[in-house]
Amino acid sequence: MTATSEPAPAPLPRHVAVIMDGNGRWAKQRARPRTLGHRAGARAVNLCIDFCIDRGIEALTLFAFSSENWQRPADEVSALMSLFLRALNRELDELHRRGVRLRFVGDRSSFSPELRNRMATAEALTRTNIGLQLSIAASYGGRWDITQAARRLAEQVRAGSLEPADIDEQLLGRLVSLAELPPPDLFIRTGGDQRISNFLLWQLAYTELYFTEKLWPDLDRATLDAALESFASRERRFGLTGEQLRKAHA
Repeated sequence: MTATSEPAPAPLPRHVAVIMDGNGRWAKQRARPRTLGHRAGARAVNLCIDFCIDRGIEALTLFAFSSENWQRPADEVSALMSLFLRALNRELDELHRRGVRLRFVGDRSSFSPELRNRMATAEALTRTNIGLQLSIAASYGGRWDITQAARRLAEQVRAGSLEPADIDEQLLGRLVSLAELPPPDLFIRTGGDQRISNFLLWQLAYTELYFTEKLWPDLDRATLDAALESFASRERRFGLTGEQLRKAHA
């Protein structure tokens, strides 16, 4: 009797990046203020974190607040900052207990001193954790990210420690945000819009993109499972042909 082999497990992304879109529209559908949508969206953040921990995903990056979001009405920005601070105060100890490492990427200069201090405290507390690597992109923009990396290279050239001819993709890539993590394998955007909106422009070069009409506060595990199933069904070629990949894996 011939033993049958078990089917290979579906490939999982090591790193998932998410644009959490739809909070405002969720609130509008209910004739409620946009700030209520943001509070409802905070619950979806917890669900997404739990899901990634349960599924063994190594890294999760959430786009919480873009550099362009500072242009929103002042009362909404203020409410978002208050929500951000309260969430940090409320969730940090539990994240630390579960072994989550928390980091923030983006330009912190516009945040209040209180929020900047709390962010630094959270990073220091969780720095040695080896569970889910949770990154929060706040006051972040992909163009800003590439620009600050290029500026650091220019400073090295000016100091005489680097020759312009030595600058290549690998050198620049080590200076953009999240360089210490594997590049995102899967990008998810809720809310129906099909664009990446200045998020991780460098890092998403070979990322699989998944868009859903589901508004962020309505996020559920079924939506995340559907994204993983879509990812598992794709052939990631990284510029090669399918035949080359099959030979490499033979």
